[in-house]
Amino acid sequence: MIDFIEGIRFDMIWSYKEYFIRGLWITLSLTIIGYLGGVILGLFLGMGKLSKVKWIYYPSKLYVDFFRGTPLLVQLLLIHLAVIPTIFGSSLGPFTSGAIALVLNCAAYNAEIIRAGIQSIEKGQMEAARSLGMPHKEAMRHIILPQAFRRMIPPLGNEWIALLKDSSLVTVISATDLLFAGKVVAGAYSRFWEPYITIAILYLLLTWVFTRIIAYVEKRYSNSYIPSQRRGIFSRPSVGR
Repeated sequence: MIDFIEGIRFDMIWSYKEYFIRGLWITLSLTIIGYLGGVILGLFLGMGKLSKVKWIYYPSKLYVDFFRGTPLLVQLLLIHLAVIPTIFGSSLGPFTSGAIALVLNCAAYNAEIIRAGIQSIEKGQMEAARSLGMPHKEAMRHIILPQAFRRMIPPLGNEWIALLKDSSLVTVISATDLLFAGKVVAGAYSRFWEPYITIAILYLLLTWVFTRIIAYVEKRYSNSYIPSQRRGIFSRPSVGR
């Protein structure tokens, strides 16, 4: 074991540090774009699945069923090699194709999260708002969605972590993400422990950091959270759970 550790070549990772830094940036960029686009589109799809209008409900349901029922890898290849060249006449590049695929895939899962979150709110909330003369859209915006958002935070956080790891699939269309950087180093040195362990550690650090952030947001917006201000810092009460 000691001989194995001593035989690890950290110099090869340092020599290609620019590749890993660029790969880290591409991975985070794809995740952010895919997630934000997926939340926005997923909100419309989730509302569409709750609609009683058939021409809104059925396209939304078909979309969600397709993107949740097919592998992301297949979607990436289909969008990059078939859909985009057919529509635009040429490829828009692996980054653009990857971002589009991640947005479309993430939207399908977020749509179900949003739909379930809205449906978890008691019907009496909407009925009470409507009885006060509030229009349906205003009641949904000011009454239902704020309450549903608290319940959506854990699954939305899980979707962020899942998307962060799934973004590694864009390497199959030659997007220069973290995994692509590892493949370049492995090909240059014909060694596989160092580059792939480095990638695994980087992904582990990213998921750990974002998991802590999500946990804080979840606690901050939980129903049991009672803020108390002291010297400009908000803290949770010491007793409760």
